[in-house]
Amino acid sequence: MNPRRARLVAFYLPQFHPIPENDEWWGTGFTEWTNVSKAEPLFPGHEQPQIPADLGYYDLRVSETRIAQADLARAHGIEAFCWWHYWFDGERLLERPFAEVLASAAPDFPFCLAWANETWSRRWLGEEKEILRKQTYSPGDAERHARWLVTAFADPRYLRVDGRPVFLIYRPLDLPDPLEVTGAIRAEARRAGLADPYLLGMSSHVVSDMRPLGFDANVEFEPQLGVLPDPLADGLKIYDYATARKKMLHGKGGFPAHPCVMVSWDNTPRRGDNGIVFTGSSPAAFEGALRETIQSVEYQPAEQRLVFVNAWNEWAEGNHLEPCLRHGHGYLEAVDRASRT
Repeated sequence: MNPRRARLVAFYLPQFHPIPENDEWWGTGFTEWTNVSKAEPLFPGHEQPQIPADLGYYDLRVSETRIAQADLARAHGIEAFCWWHYWFDGERLLERPFAEVLASAAPDFPFCLAWANETWSRRWLGEEKEILRKQTYSPGDAERHARWLVTAFADPRYLRVDGRPVFLIYRPLDLPDPLEVTGAIRAEARRAGLADPYLLGMSSHVVSDMRPLGFDANVEFEPQLGVLPDPLADGLKIYDYATARKKMLHGKGGFPAHPCVMVSWDNTPRRGDNGIVFTGSSPAAFEGALRETIQSVEYQPAEQRLVFVNAWNEWAEGNHLEPCLRHGHGYLEAVDRASRT
């Protein structure tokens, strides 16, 4: 029995190991740590660079690192990792760490997948500018993708709601035919003898009811940068964490949705003086936001009390639960306190 007040699921970034594509685009040996380690403070009080503590500058090809992450998460109330999944018309990128988890029994820790179906660009915001790898959708790709997905759904560690494997899509409205995609995933799961997947469309850019597109519910992703003034303008954008969160929509649509709470945000390691920074974030501020969010789902059956946390390890977005030198275990301890019954 889960002793926690909600089922906390942390988004998990696999971009901490080199791949040939990143070598070509950014230089040999590039990983997310390349951005993190070169960050500098851009104004008084700016919390950069952010330096990892317990786990150091890890490489996700090392199984002991993945096990240590799972141990830390479990001990502090995180039930599962939601791995970002990169599928480009039949080709996967950054796939090695998850493939090794899937092929092994370690770590024995729940997981689910979120398809980050957006174009990769040099601007790090999924924009159709300075494109590195374009997200395309060819005939038959929905079926190919679905056949691959059910191999993950079948794993006993896969996160489920009422027995149904959970799968997220980041940009549902970008799909040329969302019903084809959701229908293919459901049909392939049936053919494999699996329960009907629990499909979640993420309100990452547009807040609308995803059920007509074949989804079961929404995920109210944070941060909703679109509600802030001029988030894509050139130059440094600075917002207050608490004020920005108040502008973001939570459960206002009148349709089924699972909430999300961001830890913090500072993508200057990626975008330099064109980045976005939320000031005033802290373990205490995050704990208050998470506690309030958990309270908002406690009326639901325990199985359905999913609360997503952004993120476990988005270091180059200044957005991580993992321990750092400045805050130690502060964010993990905030999760532990806020989620206890």
